[in-house]
Amino acid sequence: MSVEGELLVLLVMAAGLVGIVVPVLPGLLLIWGAGIFWAWADGGGARWAVAALLTLLLVGGSVAKYTLPARSASGAGAPRRTLVLGALGAVAGFFVIPVAGLLVGGVAAVFLAEWQRLGEPAPAWRSTRAVLVGVGIGLLVELATGVLMIWLWVIAAVLG
Repeated sequence: MSVEGELLVLLVMAAGLVGIVVPVLPGLLLIWGAGIFWAWADGGGARWAVAALLTLLLVGGSVAKYTLPARSASGAGAPRRTLVLGALGAVAGFFVIPVAGLLVGGVAAVFLAEWQRLGEPAPAWRSTRAVLVGVGIGLLVELATGVLMIWLWVIAAVLG
């Protein structure tokens, strides 16, 4: 692959990294896809080994992204229903207030669901904070996974 082609792959990967923080693009999937394209374009055992490692990182980062908020919420006593309502609120919020609405709608939905379940705002806010901490940790894990995927590719591209 030419230097220009590899720079394009890196640019797509950087866009994926931005997509992790600003959830408009499918972050890890975009990084992974660019890496798979790189391996496919020139082939070779070493490139496919890198592609396999990128795939493992994609799966691990994706699983962590969704399991950490669920664990944090269940540790605070919030049922799965609260997380489902939070996700629906985030999607609805995205369409009402583009991008920022994800956070606003998700937090509002979790808080209202917990307030309805618990009957008081103080314990509902504690559950909401626990969900936010889990989501934040999941985001950091996803971001770290994306950076690791890009560094793995950069090292392979430089050495290859």
